[in-house]
Amino acid sequence: MEDRTDLLTPQPMEFGTARTPQFFIAATAPLQERRPRTQKHGDTFSMFDHNGDALGSPDSPEGIYHRDTRYLSHFFLTIGGERPLLLSSMLRDDNALLTFDLANPDLYEADELRLQHDLIHIRRTRFLWNATCFERVSVRNYDETTRRIRLELAFASDFADLFEVRGARRPKRGTMHKPKVEKDRVILSYTGLDGVKRQTVLRFDPAPDELTGERAVHEVELKPRQTRQLFIEVICGAEEPRFEPRRQFFSGLLEARRFMRGMVTKAASIATSHDVFNEAIRRAIADLYMLVTETEHGHYPYAGIPWFSTVFGRDALITAMQTLWLDPSIARGVLKHLAANQATEEDPAADAEPGKILHEVRYGEMAELGEVPFRRYYGSVDATPLFVMLAGSYLERTGDVDTLRGLWPNIEAALNWIRTYGDRDGDGFVEYGRRTVAGLANQGWKDSFDAIFHADGRLAIGPIALCEVQAYVYGAWKAAARVARALGLEARAHELETLAEDLRGRFDRTFFDEELGTYVLALDGEKKPCRVRASNAGHTLFTGIAYPERAVSVAHVLMGRSSFSGWGIRTVATTESRYNPMSYHNGSVWPHDNALIAAGLSRYGFRAEAARVLEGLFMASTYIDLRRLPELFCGFPRQRSRGPTFYPVACAPQAWAAVAPLSILQSCLGMSFDCSAGTLIFHQPMLPDFLKEVTLRGITLPQGRIDVLLRQAETEVVVHVLHREGETRVTTTY
Repeated sequence: MEDRTDLLTPQPMEFGTARTPQFFIAATAPLQERRPRTQKHGDTFSMFDHNGDALGSPDSPEGIYHRDTRYLSHFFLTIGGERPLLLSSMLRDDNALLTFDLANPDLYEADELRLQHDLIHIRRTRFLWNATCFERVSVRNYDETTRRIRLELAFASDFADLFEVRGARRPKRGTMHKPKVEKDRVILSYTGLDGVKRQTVLRFDPAPDELTGERAVHEVELKPRQTRQLFIEVICGAEEPRFEPRRQFFSGLLEARRFMRGMVTKAASIATSHDVFNEAIRRAIADLYMLVTETEHGHYPYAGIPWFSTVFGRDALITAMQTLWLDPSIARGVLKHLAANQATEEDPAADAEPGKILHEVRYGEMAELGEVPFRRYYGSVDATPLFVMLAGSYLERTGDVDTLRGLWPNIEAALNWIRTYGDRDGDGFVEYGRRTVAGLANQGWKDSFDAIFHADGRLAIGPIALCEVQAYVYGAWKAAARVARALGLEARAHELETLAEDLRGRFDRTFFDEELGTYVLALDGEKKPCRVRASNAGHTLFTGIAYPERAVSVAHVLMGRSSFSGWGIRTVATTESRYNPMSYHNGSVWPHDNALIAAGLSRYGFRAEAARVLEGLFMASTYIDLRRLPELFCGFPRQRSRGPTFYPVACAPQAWAAVAPLSILQSCLGMSFDCSAGTLIFHQPMLPDFLKEVTLRGITLPQGRIDVLLRQAETEVVVHVLHREGETRVTTTY
């Protein structure tokens, strides 16, 4: 086998014309400042401001996107030449419908007040379905006299690649075509350097009084108390709907709502004694299923909006683990899709090697041209062991041996990658190093160029063996052993368990640092430890690689003041050289990271600590728009009567952040499954102080369904069975 060692130092690299951190996201337009309203269906998502507009400025991420291209960049409604006043904007609990309530401002003509404010009400109702944005504009006159108003909608498309919106500068772009204008529609189009013609069709019903390639004007006469409705469609690279926009709006809305109901009803439901927590949970579940995309292999959760609304391996695998108890069908879809796209040959440009699991897939012009390496990219060191871990967890949760039998060749291919390509120098640890300078410099979940460093702040030189990756490999060996045993492969199961125990011993000797009281962040290319207190160590608890005596020390460090901010556990402790609470990976708080750590704390009996993590994240969500936990927030310490500090370009919704509270709730309850016996198990359940009761309905087992109520009773949580179907039972241990 050829030498694949890459000793390239992670560093800023040339991206477009500016020297910037690798594949950075420009922070010129903070998302938290804009608090955008987002929707998604399939490969299409939208971002609008609270008025329902996309302002179209160069530093604005707003618009409608389809397959990594912005098909609509400007969408701006005025009344009488002025922007309407915002009354409110609302997103339905199921994310199916956006509503914007607006009113006219004071309108003047020749310095004379022509129309006093708040007499004309405008309601914009909008949803996404099948690569089309549907909108109804309802206009009502509350004045005592007939009013004639001018509604103007300005629009444009820059057909920018998502990476351009993120900050990339391209020396050349394709050709923008002259808009094609018809009576009731406009076609905007662009041919990229990849030779692909992309087009946006806008349809209007009724036909505007004036229509150009940039704006549509409706002159609307309204009698007192009269309402008029206008319908608009924005079609992104898809076939035009069969019917006129008015009819299509109502039929599409019916389909969209029916689809969302069908998705959510498959999952278990949660209700608690805390109304605000219930709101947060409803939002989390709605966000999860909005991000779930139907593939030919089943459900697949896209990572997040706006920057990561596509297939990501690591994100989907962790999201599936977090939601296994709630809806195992997500895990099945993720496993099958990633298995179907597992690498089968070496491709240095894509960081692909046989058996390796996908990192990311992109469909935009820049990916097609190779300007970014992500068309089908495999540059993540952890997705492959996580794939095997999820397979084992899915088997434990469902008992679905048939699915695992079909996946076994993919599992074996992944295990072979771990032992060969993954272990670059044969030392028994899995390392990463990009195969070309275009690939990601850091390939763990902390993939910022400066995320892996030594105690003195020096960036680590690769190949790099991350602490948590070794933990995942241990988890993969153990999971594969369980699957092998279920398939009747006893000898293979014994071999895999031996590999796991061997790794556990070597990992402890090499990675645990007595002075730090925890595991080091990583080993660099010279096998020198990165002696940094980081959240990565918490993942050793998640997989069980930590010996019990080490777990006590690790938990103590993670829950200490330097690591636990009060809102959650920081990615890097305040004591470390590169700590920056405003950084992406060096001091921030990530909900999914906290969820994995909480699962680990629970595994070793630290239920109270897991409950503290849940309380912190939940309280953070009470200060956040829509109770929606973002991808991350800043690591500043929690202060009385103040909310968390937001990270400027964090995705929201983000799948693994959205479901973090669901996962931590499971950890607090000590909930697990014995599918062979049809048993739902609660081991030493605990509830955080703000929850007195939790009701779980529709928890599935192969033998049937169970509804349970968990109630705080003095020093214990008591479990009551409310309903059961089939040969199912509940066991509680204290």
